[in-house]
Amino acid sequence: MTGPDKSAIGVRPMRWQRFRLELIDQRELPLDVQWISIETPAQAAEAIQTMVVRGAPAIGVTAAYGLATLQDEASNNTVWTAACDRLAASRPTAVNLFWAIERMTQRREQILAADGDLANGLAEEAEAMDAEDTQMNFAIGRNGAAAIEGTDRTVLTHCNAGALATSGWGTALGVIRELHTQGRLASVLATETRPYWQGARLTTWELLQDDVPVTLLPDPAAGAAIKQGKVSAVVVGADRIAADGSAANKIGTYTLAVLARQHGIPFYVAAPVSTVDLECATGDDIPIEIRSADEVLQFRGQAVAPAGTDVWNPAFDVTPPDLITEIILDSGRIKPPFGPGLSAAVTESSTR
Repeated sequence: MTGPDKSAIGVRPMRWQRFRLELIDQRELPLDVQWISIETPAQAAEAIQTMVVRGAPAIGVTAAYGLATLQDEASNNTVWTAACDRLAASRPTAVNLFWAIERMTQRREQILAADGDLANGLAEEAEAMDAEDTQMNFAIGRNGAAAIEGTDRTVLTHCNAGALATSGWGTALGVIRELHTQGRLASVLATETRPYWQGARLTTWELLQDDVPVTLLPDPAAGAAIKQGKVSAVVVGADRIAADGSAANKIGTYTLAVLARQHGIPFYVAAPVSTVDLECATGDDIPIEIRSADEVLQFRGQAVAPAGTDVWNPAFDVTPPDLITEIILDSGRIKPPFGPGLSAAVTESSTR
């Protein structure tokens, strides 16, 4: 798999120097670029839980690097189990997190069985996952761009599924970047993505860094934009895809899928194979994270609603398969019915 070089993949959210990870504090963007040092699995878990790093692929790679910081301490079963449990508890919806923990655990067992170099072996595994994620994003971009025919395309996206949410390039934004590279992108419409404002703070920022034309929409304006014919396609990422093709993504995604279907606009979900969870038969089996009321009641410490207001703050919703035009994976384009294609993609990935 090939793609643009590292200098062209957008702003990477992480940098690794054995055995320390540094993460861009995405809570501070776009006002300031700050880096936070991660030297233990507990610090990695805290960074995931508090949204220093977010986006399913980036969460997975961060967890892998977090485990690699243990170095030779990873030989202690109690220490390893505690580290894995702490990471697994950080956020429940993104399946990439659990995939990464399992892959690192399997690699640890192999190294221990061979009496190998545990510290460097785990670091190499995390580094491989990082590099693989970038290459998968390139493939997702190519596959998604092939699905969106024509020129002068305007693509609407929700939340941030770009370089900041991955190891580079992006999933949904990988598709958009590939269209831009091919000269077929007119513009991106990015929703602000309340209540955490990932679209306003992150998607617009990283696309402007790369000179990709982007227009910010208030969340409620998406329907009007679609109705007025301003949108060629909707492309979003996913934090977990069930066996039937149901896709969990940032809250508000389901609304966009309904709008797209009503107006005959294709709706694409772009994600790596590691986001597919065949153990979740349907979307009803996907755990949905409920986050703090403060994210709705406040913005950067300033109240935006009266104290004591009741809040329901789900971080994700689930789009059912009948509203999805195609699921774009690194391994290819999956069309409805999604079940057989997703199963085959996971099986193929596990045998690589």
